[in-house]
Amino acid sequence: MLEAAGEAFVAAGVDAPVRDIAARAGVGVGTIYRHFPTRADLVIAVYRHQVDACAEAGPALLADAPTPHDALARWVDLFVDFLVTKHGLAAAMQGDGAGFAALHAYFLDRLVPVCEALLGAATAAGQIRAGDVDGYHLLRGIGNLCIGAESDPRYDARRLVKVLVAGLRQPD
Repeated sequence: MLEAAGEAFVAAGVDAPVRDIAARAGVGVGTIYRHFPTRADLVIAVYRHQVDACAEAGPALLADAPTPHDALARWVDLFVDFLVTKHGLAAAMQGDGAGFAALHAYFLDRLVPVCEALLGAATAAGQIRAGDVDGYHLLRGIGNLCIGAESDPRYDARRLVKVLVAGLRQPD
């Protein structure tokens, strides 16, 4: 259900009809509501699921990619994909400042260490300059580059993020 909801959110935003999510998941609408009584519950569950998937992908990419820099670049692509589904989260959590803060803390606790590990591996391999950026600031920069991408079809955030990641490279 969470995968289906995530796909629906990418296609139609966090206000995607529950019947569309249920159809994608192959379940009834009642099943969705039994597991997620409110839209905010569903959005939060999808968000946490995607944070976990992004966090778990980091070590796997590091093990499988040809170089640590390639692993970092591939992970950043996943992170940008994740950010697409994050749009509308604040509206879905109206009035729940504590819940939003807890979710943001979860995001940082799970993703900053993964980004740090990828940066550290690429630095140790001599592929990026040491000390230019830490995991928190890289994630923040990527997030800032993605702001507005959903409202301007001419804006290609992924292209700018690729420039940012390429800019970390150690000069030859």
